Amino acid sequence: MPRQVDREARRGEILAAAVRVFARHGYADSRIEDIAREAGMAKGSVYLYFSSREDLLRAAFDGMSTRSEELIAEVGRHPGDTSERLAFLVRSVLALLARERDLARVLLDVWSAGARKPAWVDMAAFYQDYRAAVAALLDARDEDGTEPSVAPYEHATVLVGAIEGCVLQWLFDPSVDLATLAEPIVTLLVPRTR
Repeated sequence: MPRQVDREARRGEILAAAVRVFARHGYADSRIEDIAREAGMAKGSVYLYFSSREDLLRAAFDGMSTRSEELIAEVGRHPGDTSERLAFLVRSVLALLARERDLARVLLDVWSAGARKPAWVDMAAFYQDYRAAVAALLDARDEDGTEPSVAPYEHATVLVGAIEGCVLQWLFDPSVDLATLAEPIVTLLVPRTR
């Protein structure tokens, strides 16, 4: 009797292998053969799950977007006032990225490609959504009616920039511990409820 293959598990293994290869070699210099070797399978097996390198990159990007959306929803359910929810967001984003170093490196590769990026990657829209979610938290009145003490959109832009800047340093400098940077960001950039 032939062995049953868990298609979703196999697809996940291939995707994880692709992210490792993209992180090591860069997207432009990675080949399906490299991904197949990393996954321990024949090149043709990769094509049973993904049609191209771009399809693999899109799946990795979609996975990170899904995790980001789930995190934003979790922040909305988090107990506490606006500053507590925003601090939770900062800590959670950095923790997520710290667990996903290879994927963060791949996203940096896509981000740095600029005009050469695949047509489906809209980094401007990604950052607009990211800033909008943070600005919505900053703009929300607390239960006691307290108004935000900062300009929400501008502050969101600076906060996202601080997080991204820390991630960039962490990717280039192994001495940077991303997980320890959440508290300084919270201390400096999360406005306290009045």
